[in-house]
Amino acid sequence: MPSPDTPHSPVRLPAAERALARPRRRLTAALAAVAALAAVGVLTVFGVGTPDPAGLDAPADEFSADRAYQHLRTVAAETHPAGSPAAERVRGHLERTLRDLGLTPESQDTVAEEAGQLSGGSGGATLARVRNVVARIPGTDPTGRVFLVAHYDSVQVGPGGNDDGAGTSALLEVARALTVGERPRNDVVLVFTDAEEACLCGASAFAADHPLAADGGVVLNLEARGSTGPVIMFETSLRNAGLVEVFGRAAPYPVGTSFAVEVYRLLPNDTDFTAFLDHGFTGLNAAYIDGAALYHTPLDTPANVDRGSLQQHGANALGLAREFGAVDLTRLDADGDATYFPLPGGLARYPGWLTLPLALLALAGVGVLGWAVRRRGRASWPGLAAGFGLALLPIVLAPVGAQLLWAGITAIRPGYATLLDPYRPLWYRLAVVALAAAVLFGWYALTRRRVGPAALAVGGLGWLAVLGVLLAAVAPGGAYLATLPALAGVLAGLVALAVPHNGPWPVVAVTVGAAVGVLVLLPTVVLLFPALGMAMGGVGALFAVLLGLAALPVVDLLHPAAGGQRGMAALRARRRGALPALAALLGAVLCAGTGLAVDRFDAGHPVPTHLMYALDADTGTARWLTEETDPQPWTDRYVDAPTRIDDSFPFFGDEELRAGPAEPATLPPPRLDPLADVTEAGLRTLRVRLVPQRPVRFAALHVDPATADVVSARVAGREVRVDGPEPFGVVFHAPPAGGIEIELRLRPTGGGPVRLRAMDGSDGLAGLPGFRPRPPGVGIVGSHSSELVAVARTYPL
Repeated sequence: MPSPDTPHSPVRLPAAERALARPRRRLTAALAAVAALAAVGVLTVFGVGTPDPAGLDAPADEFSADRAYQHLRTVAAETHPAGSPAAERVRGHLERTLRDLGLTPESQDTVAEEAGQLSGGSGGATLARVRNVVARIPGTDPTGRVFLVAHYDSVQVGPGGNDDGAGTSALLEVARALTVGERPRNDVVLVFTDAEEACLCGASAFAADHPLAADGGVVLNLEARGSTGPVIMFETSLRNAGLVEVFGRAAPYPVGTSFAVEVYRLLPNDTDFTAFLDHGFTGLNAAYIDGAALYHTPLDTPANVDRGSLQQHGANALGLAREFGAVDLTRLDADGDATYFPLPGGLARYPGWLTLPLALLALAGVGVLGWAVRRRGRASWPGLAAGFGLALLPIVLAPVGAQLLWAGITAIRPGYATLLDPYRPLWYRLAVVALAAAVLFGWYALTRRRVGPAALAVGGLGWLAVLGVLLAAVAPGGAYLATLPALAGVLAGLVALAVPHNGPWPVVAVTVGAAVGVLVLLPTVVLLFPALGMAMGGVGALFAVLLGLAALPVVDLLHPAAGGQRGMAALRARRRGALPALAALLGAVLCAGTGLAVDRFDAGHPVPTHLMYALDADTGTARWLTEETDPQPWTDRYVDAPTRIDDSFPFFGDEELRAGPAEPATLPPPRLDPLADVTEAGLRTLRVRLVPQRPVRFAALHVDPATADVVSARVAGREVRVDGPEPFGVVFHAPPAGGIEIELRLRPTGGGPVRLRAMDGSDGLAGLPGFRPRPPGVGIVGSHSSELVAVARTYPL
């Protein structure tokens, strides 16, 4: 008989510990443990759900999604990008509503430069004329100000029902509720920003220049990057401990994780919140993000707004506005970041300084558990080493398998390549989770008999602990995802080893340990899919496998008792051990197939396409352009070969586009009027006025780098940044009818005239020669350049 200490030998339990090995008891224990974890899982998923919307008859001091929806139907009645007549109509509704509440709204009408580098100016600057709507609810004894922020402009191709009609409408309803009853202690300032979609310029203008923003304060920004799902508090200012403490106790439906904050800080994404952070404000940024297929598209209508998400958005904003409006803002704890994550019914949180000690404790705990397992004869040192090494396999294979699965699905359904997420992503998400389970179960069935359950369980906890330490070093807010399940698994393992094995307590212990893994990791799996989209489904698969490693002792109950089988008994044991993997694999196939069957493109769920039109007034030639790398059949009729057009349309940069010939339209290019031209000390100062000759969304001016280097620039009286020797350009959104005055200080380089390329852009391809409207089932991709009509001309000066 092989010794339990023999490396990779089957493990035989001592006779006194074989009670659970009896088939009926083991099966009963497995069913009970799995049922308990399933119940915890259901409770956890419902914990990150949305509340029922409150009706029109809700109490006056409470938030009502149905009341907010009345505003939403007006705000998102039509497409309303910054500077459009429709945006003016929305602004009028905001001001009338605020006046009806007894407030005194004002319009901040100014020119501002972008926050961050979103739309860019080819090495230069992006600006906009903005008209923010601002109203203050004065406090009784202010210790600071609370700013409630949402942007009221939409993208150029959609009415912005969710982005950000929902946030704007929610704030109108919040303002109504705040004017009922006692006034807050602190000032509450409502800020409806303009030109967020263009350049965050409205928020930048307010944060930099408005008198109410001079002393900073706490910002609550309401956003949406989808059409449904829980509202996630996904971004905070640095040193967020006090903010998170208020969020946890004051938001009625708090969903947020410090892991999301860490991830967002690493991403090149921006919202209005970015502009406030750049000017020293503190605060919280919240959005709902599921249903992202509608994001920035014509389908982002009020009818496609989930009122449960709207209820959560507004109720949380109201609760936080009241709490921040009541506390002493000068005494908010700003001593470091907090670690926090959702639990059913609330938000768990602890000080960030505990992150590394807990991670190191988990790592040490795994070592102690390994020693205890070795001492009890459950595994040898070589077996423990093998268990740790082999546990890396599912961690790697599951994400790879998920990415390959999605590559196969997009090969069958190419239209998915241009979507943030499918219209009906649930079945695909379940397919990824099932595939991750199949990898984990298959790996366990293949390695369990040779290495032993105890060694594999300790190995899985070992990787969780190692990941916890790594995350504590590089992304502290995410370390809890690995550290807490590892700690729970260690404690459960030690208890299971210490209690008598002829009773239920070992199963109870490992089930409780696994339940902690479910509580901590399952919300992350659920939230990661909409956050990253199916194109990065491998990340969800990774965390699903980590959850499985935390629950390995429960997984083991699905197998026959380890050790001692011979002949037909061993064969039956192996077959039974393979059943979970085969069932999960079958589930993955069925879920993927169901997804393909139910998520078809149709008139209500069109395949997204991207098309632009560019007219060069110098040559009288025009081109169709698309960002699609593998054009859809509808787009393919307009374009053929890939090309770069930065020489004639520097606005587009050096991005490779697909282009095709187009019939020139009768469209006037922007006019460039010279106003002044002075040369002094080798520098030439040009002052010009750029005047669009047709209704446009933006105008742009670029300097040909072969003719001059730009030393400094002023646009509409504002000094703008110049990024060294890079090609310089200015993009101005919502230009006034009289044009934009631009002053350039240049160092000529070519010996000839300075060439300035003027361009403007409008939206809508209908009416252009050769354009054939999209048929049902073909839609518009959510891109800031979709449907763009660009006209450019060169002016040598």
